[in-house]
Amino acid sequence: MKRLYLEGNNRMDLRIVTTEKERDDATLVRMIVFVKEQHVPEEEELDQYDKTAIHFVGYVQDEPIAASRLRYVDEYGKLERICVRKEFRGKHFGKMIIDEMERKIREDGYLKAKLNAQTHAIGFYEDQGYTKLSDDVFMDAGIPHVTMIKEL
Repeated sequence: MKRLYLEGNNRMDLRIVTTEKERDDATLVRMIVFVKEQHVPEEEELDQYDKTAIHFVGYVQDEPIAASRLRYVDEYGKLERICVRKEFRGKHFGKMIIDEMERKIREDGYLKAKLNAQTHAIGFYEDQGYTKLSDDVFMDAGIPHVTMIKEL
């Protein structure tokens, strides 16, 4: 477990998933954000990569509020399924998840990160140092995305 702090009272316990409960909690957050809120079909949200990916889950006072997963594809650490429950957004928890994922990527010997950003979140990822690979927009689960990269 790694405890991360931010300014003020914004604190999240962010963990790399190691138990079945943590995995269930990460899945719960993804279902709330992607399936219920964004109407991604459950069969698209949960895929074959979930079994082998590194999963992260964030808690505020033991309540699961954030999740993501990390895979290694070619020379990149690929950040995926980054989500924060709606009522906890705007408190820098998304940035905390990305920072921790990038730390893990570097720890595992990779120097580049990649992600597919929903177009409404491009500015958020640019603030974290990511740049668009191109201006090409593609649809994933009915939501427009762009690919972004960052040198670590």
